[in-house]
Amino acid sequence: MTRYPYLLLDADNTLFHFDAANRNAFHEVCLRCDIPDTEENFILYESCNNAMWAAFDRGECTKDFLVVERFRRFLDQMQLDRDPVLCNRIHLTALGQSTLLLPYAEEVCQTLAKDHQLYLVTNAVASVQKSRLAKSALLPYITDAFISEEAGASKPSIAYFDYVFAHVDGLTKDNCIVIGDSLSSDIRGANNYELACCWYNPKHLAKPDDLRIDYEIDDLRELLHIV
Repeated sequence: MTRYPYLLLDADNTLFHFDAANRNAFHEVCLRCDIPDTEENFILYESCNNAMWAAFDRGECTKDFLVVERFRRFLDQMQLDRDPVLCNRIHLTALGQSTLLLPYAEEVCQTLAKDHQLYLVTNAVASVQKSRLAKSALLPYITDAFISEEAGASKPSIAYFDYVFAHVDGLTKDNCIVIGDSLSSDIRGANNYELACCWYNPKHLAKPDDLRIDYEIDDLRELLHIV
């Protein structure tokens, strides 16, 4: 018997290898905007990027503001006179072309799709997510993708999951599970909406005390024994 026939799967760093795509996108920005492509500079960019996404998860800014502001802050700290709007455009285009998947993502989705409905639940930029999915080997197995920009709300908000539930026939709080790597959006979102959740934690980060985590995996193949 299928325990969770509806699977709400995060995309970045749960199915798609976002870290690799992100590093390549930063390389493209550096190449085209004459910025030194060093690991030190990438770490600086990531600190700006992560701070902005954390602010977005807390509902403190819009995504349109986030994607440009992260480059504005990075360029300010680098003391470089470059166009943050152009940097962001290059970055998003490069991300949208990357379909690199995490280990076992394709085979696990292929297997699960035989007796489950798979949905992407993502806060990623809509243009990037649609472009990647359209080119991805996962496309045949994903029933639909719910992108925060189109939902008018983002994980971990209750409004975001209200949108998902309104668009999936037969979905209940008892027959689905949220699967993702992000504690602040995926797991907290599942907690907020009283949904079962599975934390994908391949980096073996410490388990927080303030969140309910029903399942924890470090290999996507473990999902086959859970759902």
